[in-house]
Amino acid sequence: MTQAAIAAESPAAGAVEQLTLDFLAYLELERGLSRNTLAAYRCDLLQFGDYLHRHELAPVHAAHADLAAFLTELARGDDTHPPASAATLGRKVACLRSFYRHLRREGLIEHDPTAELRGPRKPQRLPRVLSREEVAELLAQPRGGDALALRDRALLELMYACGLRASETVGLELADVDLEEGLLRARGKGSKERLVPIGRHALAALRAYLRAGRPELLGAKVQRRVFLNHRGGALSRQGLYKVIQGHARTAGLDARMSRHTLRHACATHLLAGGCDLRSLQEMLGHADLATTQVYTHLSADRLKDAYFGAHPRATR
Repeated sequence: MTQAAIAAESPAAGAVEQLTLDFLAYLELERGLSRNTLAAYRCDLLQFGDYLHRHELAPVHAAHADLAAFLTELARGDDTHPPASAATLGRKVACLRSFYRHLRREGLIEHDPTAELRGPRKPQRLPRVLSREEVAELLAQPRGGDALALRDRALLELMYACGLRASETVGLELADVDLEEGLLRARGKGSKERLVPIGRHALAALRAYLRAGRPELLGAKVQRRVFLNHRGGALSRQGLYKVIQGHARTAGLDARMSRHTLRHACATHLLAGGCDLRSLQEMLGHADLATTQVYTHLSADRLKDAYFGAHPRATR
């Protein structure tokens, strides 16, 4: 009897919960995926498990048609759930593919039902980008010399100067920063590390915060993270977003801000200033150059605006 047949006869093998735990352990230990990604995969698989339970199916018995029906149900929505977006469906497909590849690798199934599974084509949305003047206005908002103002100034300057993700910013540790060399080590998706240069203004703001602001926030506590909350603990992603939104509101930019707006602005302004695409890809920590290429569209739009606004014989 094959392993797949044994798995099919085993009641425990049909439990999505146990298979999900094994799969998530593999992703965490072998592939080093972030907690946020693991949480999203867990949510997706529990939702899939609920669908299988309602249709009296075991995950090792599910066929391509069953998975396609699951995605169709999500796309249509119901009285309690709105229709899933193309981006959400794409993530579900990616999760299911990875899950069933793992089951096949473990010998629990012989045929992968996701081999021909396709998600909807996701429309490419360009990220919202602030102009240089708008960024300068935002960075000028943390005023004064108190500990929180020093922290906020260093945080905003560093996110814009280095193009950091929100998770990379709050996860930054003291040992990751080299003030003498003007470099920091960012830990990106999948625990991948990269070195990023720190600009002059960001370096000055960071030095001021580490010298006077952080010790006041820390008090007698011990904390490795660079950015702290008002109680001396590590700043959370939610706390980071509140800081960004608070200063964006005073600058009149809150409707255009997200956790990654400064990262998008950094990338677009670097390209507009002559940075090559490969260097930008390395700095941002993109695994795929196609992800970085979205910023070339934004720079092209700005180039057209500059051309039509400056050339004496150019008209829209």
